[in-house]
Amino acid sequence: MSEASSITAAQYIQHHLEHLTLNLKTFTIDKNGGFWSLNLDTLIVSIVLGIIIFGGLRYVAVRATEVPRKLQNLVEIIFHFVNGAVHEVFHHKSTFIPSLALTIFLWVFFMNAMDLLPVDFLPRLLGLFGVPYFKAVPTADPNATFAMSISVFLLIIIFNLKAKKHRLLKEMLTFPFGPYLFPINLAFRLVEECVKPLSLALRLFGNMFAGELIFILIAIMPWWIQWGPGAIWAIFHILVISLQAFLFMMLTIIYLSMAHEGH
Repeated sequence: MSEASSITAAQYIQHHLEHLTLNLKTFTIDKNGGFWSLNLDTLIVSIVLGIIIFGGLRYVAVRATEVPRKLQNLVEIIFHFVNGAVHEVFHHKSTFIPSLALTIFLWVFFMNAMDLLPVDFLPRLLGLFGVPYFKAVPTADPNATFAMSISVFLLIIIFNLKAKKHRLLKEMLTFPFGPYLFPINLAFRLVEECVKPLSLALRLFGNMFAGELIFILIAIMPWWIQWGPGAIWAIFHILVISLQAFLFMMLTIIYLSMAHEGH
């Protein structure tokens, strides 16, 4: 912990868990902004990563050749991996679903991967410019994970309406217990649909917040001890960030496939 001489361990942890928050009422940096506030660090990192990732994909696509180079090979490997996963689950012709899956996988993966940066790197760098707080991992912010999961939830509704039209109401009222128990059927269906975005958001947030907290706890250790636990946790965390990105992508595809198909 680099600030050990000036602050306590509890203050160090609290400082690294604070967001750079913009109060929309006063347009000032205020961590007590409540509902009318924006976590600027989450927005900035998410947008910058999105521009870099998908700008990079655009760059590769425009300059693609018959004999692929290293970067093109990497992009094609990722594309075929995601495309194969999509077609194993979603059995309808669609160009939107593979594109959505690739977007989710890459974006969530790189937002998760920000957790591999040294804990003090960005906060200290931006502190030189007067930035008091900065959390570098967007997916450790429930606002980001819920925003993504609610977007998926809206897509589920759209797919349900587009694929089933008037049959959707009949399905909600009659499945699984038949038409005579339609109140229970409807209640079950509403709970089922509401659980989907909750599970998506909380699973991703919980894993990434826990990972971030462990890195912060390791950073509290003396510098000559923290290298060992830090390296071990970082290697293990590579699996966590990859798995969480894959799970978010696959669950999204599964939910959209369920919406597209009738019971």
